[in-house]
Amino acid sequence: MDKVRYGIIGIGKQGSNYAKRLFKGMDKNGVLAAVCDIKEDRRQWATDNLAGVKVFEDYKEMLASDAIDAVIIDTPHYAHPGIAIEALDAGKHVLCDKPAGVFTKAVREAAEHGKTKPELKFGILYNQRTNKVYVKAKEIIDSGRLGSLKRIVWIITNWYRPQAYYDQGGWRGTWAGEGGGVLINQDPHQLDLFTWLAGKPITKVWSVTKTVGRKINVENDVTAVCEFEGGAEGVFITSTHDAPGTNRLEITGDGGKMIIEGGSDVTMKLTFVENLVPEPQFSAENKVFMGKIPTKTYRYKLNLIDMIKGAIEQQHINVIRNFSLVVLGKEDKLIAPYADGLNGLTFSNAIHLSGWTGKQVVYPIDEEAYIAELNKRVDEEKNGGVKQA
Repeated sequence: MDKVRYGIIGIGKQGSNYAKRLFKGMDKNGVLAAVCDIKEDRRQWATDNLAGVKVFEDYKEMLASDAIDAVIIDTPHYAHPGIAIEALDAGKHVLCDKPAGVFTKAVREAAEHGKTKPELKFGILYNQRTNKVYVKAKEIIDSGRLGSLKRIVWIITNWYRPQAYYDQGGWRGTWAGEGGGVLINQDPHQLDLFTWLAGKPITKVWSVTKTVGRKINVENDVTAVCEFEGGAEGVFITSTHDAPGTNRLEITGDGGKMIIEGGSDVTMKLTFVENLVPEPQFSAENKVFMGKIPTKTYRYKLNLIDMIKGAIEQQHINVIRNFSLVVLGKEDKLIAPYADGLNGLTFSNAIHLSGWTGKQVVYPIDEEAYIAELNKRVDEEKNGGVKQA
């Protein structure tokens, strides 16, 4: 195999972006060979714009064909795990868009199934892991310079979505269509980064989830508090109705503090204030009333070339490039294995469950209780329709 032949299942807004980038040759180790969509207008778009690419209506037919080596799954959220399993059984490598699924039980089953196919690569499109600012933050944390984690706080409220956004598609803003609101639609990348950067497993979660000012059934306002193994604390605040919004991540450890902020992926900046003496050591040795730890400040942001490249290419293609290289045996490690999707999704499910029940959720979460509560809301939605703001 010289190049990975990709088939994309679902060519809506995001799937069509992947299709266009592969069609333009932006991955020199991959080629767009086929696309699939149940909607006739999307298939017609593919016929008109992707000359030479096979177009399917039924993804099962595409999986059964010998036209592709790998699939990118970009369907509605609920379908991700099931299609992934079918694709693996058809002998195809799988790259799934976020989220890995709606509830952890289905994602866990898909991840376990993937282990039975070690010859096939199974990844998730966590493009934010390629953002050089977050990569730098992970590098500092893994080096030990930040010391033991004390606290991680993320305010991510710059997802502003007016009512018109939810009105454009019947599946938006519904439990049956999306399986959630801001947590499952906008925040999967941040929930992944929150747990990835912390580097410690979460042990308990308590939260408040609300719907504010929109004619939707799902949450668009969340405040969650969690505790990590070892006692560190986390706070995650998100919404789609704040204007103007904020994107600020603050990670504090014994060795200092990191702040990441910015309005977009290409304008983000990282500030690392490093303690020249670890906080516990300074407290034990210092004899000065109100003594202050000496620090050194480091600042990091993308250079102009990275900013231009990021704006043109977007980070998703970097994940696809990495996936192609791993499939071809030219790289060893996926940026994000599909199983990593469980970390952020478990946090998301725990936030939902705590918000729904008003109780603290202790890990491991009760997966059946989560599904029962979700199904209750789906049933209420079927009977009552979309709530009024």
